[in-house]
Amino acid sequence: MMTATTIIGFPRIGEKRELKFATEKYFKNKISQAKLQETSRKLRKHNWELLVRAGIDEIPSNDFSYYDQTLDAAFLFNLVPQNVQALPFSPLDKYFALARGYQGKEGNVLAWPMKKWFNTNYHYLVPQLNQDTQFKLSGDKIFKEFAEAKDLGIITRPVLVGPFTLLKLSEYQNVTAADFVNDAVAAYQAVFERLAAAGAQWIQLDEPSLVKDLTAADQQLFNDIYRPLLAAKGKLKVLCQTYFGDVRDVYNDLISLPFDGLGLDFVEGKQTRQLVSGNFPDDKVLFAGVVNGKNIWRNNYAKSLARLQETQAKNIVVNTSCSLLHVPITVANENFAPAVKEHFAFAVEKLGELKDIAAIYGGQAKEQLTANQALFAKPRVQEDAELHAKIASLKEEDFIRQPARKVREKIQKKEFNLPLLPTTTIGSFPQTKEVRSVRRQFRRHEIDQEQYDDFIKGKIDDWLKWQEEVGLDVLVHGEFERNDMVEYFGQHLSGYLFSKNAWVQSYGTRCVKPPIIWGDVKRRHPITIKWSKYAQSQTKKLVKGMLTGPVTILNWSFPREDISLKESTLQLALAIQGEVLDLEANGIKIIQIDEAALREKLPLRKSDWYSEYLNWAIPAFRLVHSKVKPETQIHTHMCYSEFSDIIPAIDAMDADVISFEASRSNLEILDALKKQHFETEVGPGVYDIHSPRIPSVDEVEATINRILAKIAAPKVWINPDCGLKTRGVKETKASLTNVIAATRAVRRHLKEEGD
Repeated sequence: MMTATTIIGFPRIGEKRELKFATEKYFKNKISQAKLQETSRKLRKHNWELLVRAGIDEIPSNDFSYYDQTLDAAFLFNLVPQNVQALPFSPLDKYFALARGYQGKEGNVLAWPMKKWFNTNYHYLVPQLNQDTQFKLSGDKIFKEFAEAKDLGIITRPVLVGPFTLLKLSEYQNVTAADFVNDAVAAYQAVFERLAAAGAQWIQLDEPSLVKDLTAADQQLFNDIYRPLLAAKGKLKVLCQTYFGDVRDVYNDLISLPFDGLGLDFVEGKQTRQLVSGNFPDDKVLFAGVVNGKNIWRNNYAKSLARLQETQAKNIVVNTSCSLLHVPITVANENFAPAVKEHFAFAVEKLGELKDIAAIYGGQAKEQLTANQALFAKPRVQEDAELHAKIASLKEEDFIRQPARKVREKIQKKEFNLPLLPTTTIGSFPQTKEVRSVRRQFRRHEIDQEQYDDFIKGKIDDWLKWQEEVGLDVLVHGEFERNDMVEYFGQHLSGYLFSKNAWVQSYGTRCVKPPIIWGDVKRRHPITIKWSKYAQSQTKKLVKGMLTGPVTILNWSFPREDISLKESTLQLALAIQGEVLDLEANGIKIIQIDEAALREKLPLRKSDWYSEYLNWAIPAFRLVHSKVKPETQIHTHMCYSEFSDIIPAIDAMDADVISFEASRSNLEILDALKKQHFETEVGPGVYDIHSPRIPSVDEVEATINRILAKIAAPKVWINPDCGLKTRGVKETKASLTNVIAATRAVRRHLKEEGD
């Protein structure tokens, strides 16, 4: 007996990030739209043929995207704002205008908000729906890509964000999701009809929102959509694909509705095995997600086979737990030693794992099972007994900073004597082509340490001088020595491995290369002291020390699977604690410990938030700064996620100042801060750095006034919503100049009102 194999989706950036580079060249008018589209076609063809060669039985299409799959769905279904539709641009340029924002004579477009895709480091664009939105089929991308594959002789399974998830992820103005149900059903039915006419046999509707806590209203919305939609599916078979958890709230609905296949996550779905075991209908196909689509370690075949056998399902397709979008493309592009490489499986290698598991489950390929069991029987790392003992001996007082925050706040205001609404940035300044080139030359030993240091000093000097001239109150050194906010720290810690080409898409053209936690983690030597100390010596103004926090380092690395996430995070917290204390000892009075990814591994179900995550993630952050003096001010930064519902936990981090991404999400977080009586001083971002547009002085001033309507001025800092690493020098300076001008205007108004 042979069991079929499939995947939910494949990385679209290309082995050498071809899509990223082609798209960025297009943004700079260095290549034509036709050239960009040609690159995209070649990537799609390469991926489909790769899957065929790997022996994958059911191959997806429309998992490709120029920027984001949710944005793709918005354009497919006419959910695009009228001002974007009215632009005299090609459809692709309208698409990019909404993704990135646009500023020009043809119009002024604000980019849609961007949020984390569930519990991953991928970011999606949030559709904005209102009374003018007409939900209807208007695009053709899904059909064109199905036809492309068909011309190659490959009948694919088109993939589309499902209607329930699309409506749940959208934001609404004077309307609700229920207002769009009938139109959404009609639009998806039109997709079904057109795909069936084109020769498609299946469609995959991705419904990850089903793994979250669902209210009775949510369940009703799901049924109101799918009962009429499935009644009109015709001959097209419909796969409801879920991932990132289990579907306990709607499992009975799923098996009673006329879906032809259900995709369930057996990796992150804690109750999936219990739900399915002996309770899966014979008339449906179980797409069993047993190969982890989010981590890079080899699959333990014995565990996966046990999960499949427990299901007792009659019809099984062996699947990934989620799209392979979240892992690098292939281990073949890495130089790891064979004894290391054999433990890793990136996207391409996971295809082989799917085939192995399917064959073994079907009673074949027993030698692959034997080899896999031998791999897992090997001791991989030697534990650091001293480190484990230190963690085991931590006491409650090790996680508590004294004195209390309100007392520290008074001490720090007297110590620093900063103006009302102090201005600063999040940390990084533009990583220009020149900066990247010099770092590369140093890495390749084409220049020596002295030459490299002189270059970094020059960049720091230039930007310190500019910050002083423009009038920023708290300065930063710019982080020109850092390639990445996580990799840079990992390179100075034991227990880390680094890839050469293991790139993963974060959003749009932004790719990251997460380091790998291989063993126990300790700080080998000081990491940031040299450049922070130098920068502070060059100015009388305060310069922030810049660190990445332990939770973010963990969440933006590929973590170990042989110890708990809590244990790994505490190891990192002790390492960063040493860096904090060294910065303080070297005269750095403000230290920013970024936790941009705090929410990333937050369980999707609220009932699990504290027991499985926050009860150790928040104390891990406190451990980092618990030993500093009252005069030392601790900042942290968080971006591009939904934080409103964990505000009490964020306040419990006991930082002195927290900066949030807020501009792109329309300052929504302010209401939550006010409602929860947030005690920490706060810097809501006053403009969106992920868009190339430059905010005007009036625009920033209006944003600051909106902030002050919700938060008392003595509690407010003024800053961009994220680091400026990816922006150009000209737009960075223009934007910050406008921020300073707007802040000064607001200060004058406040002073006049006070007088």
